[in-house]
Amino acid sequence: MSAAKVKMRQKKMRNQPANVQYSSTPVDAQGSKESNGGDGDGPSGQDPSSDRKKSNRQKGGWVRGHQKDGGGYADKMPLHITAGFFANARAAEVSAMLKAVTKTTGSCNIFGALPRHMRRRAMSHNTKRLPCRLREMAIRMREKCLQASSKGKKEQNKTKSRKARRRHGNLLLEFNRRQRKNVWLETHIWHAKRFHMVKKWGYCLGDRPTLKCYRPCYRAMSTHCLLQDLSYYCCIELQGEEDKLLELLSQLTSKEAGPTFAQRLSLSGQRQGSVVLYRAGQFPSQPLGPVTFLWRPRAQASNHRQLWIWAHPTLKMDILPELQSVCQCHEAVLLPPVPLVTGAEVVSPMESVNPEAQPVLGTKRKQSRKDTSGPPAKKILGDGTRPPNTPLTWISTSTGIVINDLTMEIVRYRLIGPQSHTVLIDALEAATDCDELSKSQPSCLWWPDHCKDKRKMHLHQQQTDVFHTLKDIYSTTELPPGTVLGLTVDDPRLTIPPKRVKALPCAKEAEEVDEKKRKEMSLCGVPEHCCQSFLWEQSVRNNVTDNKISEQELNRMRSEVLVPGSRLTPTPLQGRIPILLVHQPGKQVGHEMNSWGAGWDLLLPKGWGMAFWIPLVYRGVRIGGLKMSLTHSRNKGAPHFPHDYPDCPAGARFQEEQESMLLEKFKRHPSAKRSNYIKHGCLAPFCCPWQQLAEEWDLIGNEAAARKGASQTESTSVIESEMTSPPTLFTVLRNMKSLRLLSAWCIPSSSKGQRSCRGREMAPLDHAARLTFLARHGMSVVWVRLSLLSKGRPDLHALVSAPTSEDLKLLSKGPGSSGPQERLHQDTFKSTIKRSKKRTKKDVRSPALPESRDVASDCDPVPGVWPNPLPNVTSHCSRVTLGWVTQGDFSLSAGCGEALGFVSVSALIHTLISQPLEQRGTLLLRNPSSLHYRFAKVNIEV
Repeated sequence: MSAAKVKMRQKKMRNQPANVQYSSTPVDAQGSKESNGGDGDGPSGQDPSSDRKKSNRQKGGWVRGHQKDGGGYADKMPLHITAGFFANARAAEVSAMLKAVTKTTGSCNIFGALPRHMRRRAMSHNTKRLPCRLREMAIRMREKCLQASSKGKKEQNKTKSRKARRRHGNLLLEFNRRQRKNVWLETHIWHAKRFHMVKKWGYCLGDRPTLKCYRPCYRAMSTHCLLQDLSYYCCIELQGEEDKLLELLSQLTSKEAGPTFAQRLSLSGQRQGSVVLYRAGQFPSQPLGPVTFLWRPRAQASNHRQLWIWAHPTLKMDILPELQSVCQCHEAVLLPPVPLVTGAEVVSPMESVNPEAQPVLGTKRKQSRKDTSGPPAKKILGDGTRPPNTPLTWISTSTGIVINDLTMEIVRYRLIGPQSHTVLIDALEAATDCDELSKSQPSCLWWPDHCKDKRKMHLHQQQTDVFHTLKDIYSTTELPPGTVLGLTVDDPRLTIPPKRVKALPCAKEAEEVDEKKRKEMSLCGVPEHCCQSFLWEQSVRNNVTDNKISEQELNRMRSEVLVPGSRLTPTPLQGRIPILLVHQPGKQVGHEMNSWGAGWDLLLPKGWGMAFWIPLVYRGVRIGGLKMSLTHSRNKGAPHFPHDYPDCPAGARFQEEQESMLLEKFKRHPSAKRSNYIKHGCLAPFCCPWQQLAEEWDLIGNEAAARKGASQTESTSVIESEMTSPPTLFTVLRNMKSLRLLSAWCIPSSSKGQRSCRGREMAPLDHAARLTFLARHGMSVVWVRLSLLSKGRPDLHALVSAPTSEDLKLLSKGPGSSGPQERLHQDTFKSTIKRSKKRTKKDVRSPALPESRDVASDCDPVPGVWPNPLPNVTSHCSRVTLGWVTQGDFSLSAGCGEALGFVSVSALIHTLISQPLEQRGTLLLRNPSSLHYRFAKVNIEV
């Protein structure tokens, strides 16, 4: 039977009852029992002899149409029937027939009753086009369909056209909906078109450009300028009396770790400071993380101060509760909720300024905003990025301190490179004064009222002179680190060049340099009164944000200029923006590449992000993402948060996330393409067990001290009696005096591509000094920089090991000598994994204990990775393990492979004291997927 006939038969048989079956093959005597629903006595029963008389074409199955020889039906009537079975069979057929008649299927329609030449598409919309005899039935069918659709599922909204979706108001609504979970920066759309975006820390951030520009970005940091958007950093504002603030904040810091909030230049507001915060009174244990802070310059005859603390978003959840606890600010102040508005357009700020503006002739007429159904849509800025009813202010009745959460309220851009000041001078211009007419008229803007005060305008003129003095500086590195300059500038969109050009210092202006002002700026920085800025005032920030000129209105004003491309004169009153310029120091540790990576941070009020971003891009800067921030920190030799802060809560969380991510990536590779880390002797290829490393080396140090304790002098016994018990948790060594001493013991010498430097006079490293040092820092790890003496590229989580005396003999042959080899370890878990797989297959076949199978599958070991718990990490390999690498790559600045990481303080001192003086500070480095050790020079830069 053909496929078409089979489909036709299936269509006819689809409504038949289940107990009535029609066979597609010739029926026999036995099969006739079920053909009529009876017991073989129905009217359709067949004699066995009748099957032999069928033709060959009937043997193939059911055939459509009338057959000449009777069509295979029985010639004889049945001799008897059973009434019960016969009635049941016929009743089932009758019910199936009634069901088929009364059921309304998708193909049944009233229009099917009309011949084809009378059918019209418009009849489905207008029933009056049907004949009179069918109208009533069509109306009833339509009402029935509407009722069924309302009961079943909700009516789906009609998909808008692309033109409607791309309208400005609809785009804003869609963008606001998409950033409910992950907040967008003001430059998100610009980055999304050019960067690989990642969702981190509650934000959607640009990770790396889609272009291959690693080396161009490095050249920009070294010779010109690199631009980054750091608006995702959180700002916490503290207000209160200066003495009270310093007293409470001193509980979170320590002078042993460096400058605190009470540093003189930082307290005056002339410098930006940085500090590592700890739990209250817990130094040196329980650190929280690094922050930068900025004091507002003192006001005349007032002790009330204002402090901004900038922290990473993962650090905010740890710092904010600690600040509330220390300052006793537990009373939250809830602002009234802002009603959620929807609409299609954004109101232009110029409409409130020029309400009587007449439409320009020749332009297209648009729908009036008064005719819109609701209020216009607004872009989410600042506080709008947080969930409703979220407290932003906390006050204390006992201390009088107020804490404000200014996250996303201030835009922060970072310019890195020696020509960052040239880019800023080219892109920004100091604000111009208002005319007398604007001063005399009342205005809702902040700048006309500001111009009426001569004292404020005199300060603005002094700040402008200091800003112009930056033109005389050759490089950003000449300025004191952390210098702050307050300024008010014009809208940079007014001076944007028609084409993208590279901002370079002018040679003619370089000849007219005022050497006196230049030297004064390089030595003393910016005067204290010039560090003041109206960006500190919340009312001014809100006024500037609310009255920003829209791009549409700005383009309309440009079109009315007589000379195309010329600047708008006079400058609109809304185009004055208070800003803060904060100098960012480059490399401040060590003796090599001093001040590399210095630049400026540009602080703006919210809403003005793109207005400053595009003019900066048009000055020829390179744009960097999160990857380039990590590269910038690695070239400076500074730890990057949260990657290189393992003793902080945020750093521990990051290590857990990184371990799971690397493990999942490792599992995605085929078994034949994976590295067997067990055979390579790498116990932790995806994480660094710092706690276990510190505990093992602390135990080794105590055993070594006990063996030599009997032969020590009386002075040594006094030192041992004063030893304090080490803390239970490991910490990162941040004591400045201890770091300087440890750095001197390492004897920093020349590494490949770097100039040599003479070591300082150091205290002798002997057993007594070792015991004294380890008494305080036995459970600590120290941040080190390792430079390879030969070829090689360090990878993440590479092992830092101590060389043996035979290894040092290989190094004496020459700096390019090859390092030792690690023996191939035996994978003892291979057979165990095979047995577990066989056991799992048996459990799958026998579904008796499903719960036990789920537990076993969760604990299955990964082939090639050592399962937990780990054995002794220090002595697992042929060379003793000292630590691990957290950042590693080929350094373009040094011309060799460089790595940054941590080593145990006890392990480092144990290694240094056993090495000869001329080879002291030489360690071994081995990647997790390699067996080859390479020589490296260790540096502790302070």
